[in-house]
Amino acid sequence: MKKAVAIILHFRVNEEEVNEVIKKQVEETLSKLNTDLVVWDSKELKRRVSMSWSTIQSTFFYEEDFPKVKIGGKWYYPAKETEEFLSRWFKHQMGA
Repeated sequence: MKKAVAIILHFRVNEEEVNEVIKKQVEETLSKLNTDLVVWDSKELKRRVSMSWSTIQSTFFYEEDFPKVKIGGKWYYPAKETEEFLSRWFKHQMGA
């Protein structure tokens, strides 16, 4: 007859350390996502700012320092410069 063996395991988790590891992983993933694209098209711009095309046009699209270039019939936006512009523009909208 076989004997039953009971094993009890106790784990202690350092929540601060777990949160720090998760935060670091999220930041690395977001950093990779942001560097994947050199330029955005209008669809990507709309997705990134969560605005409709008409709202984009009526708010910041025609501002002189908004980086854009039209190639053929399509608008393109350099990713890094556009992100920097949007950061400044949103801060300005918040009154910062």
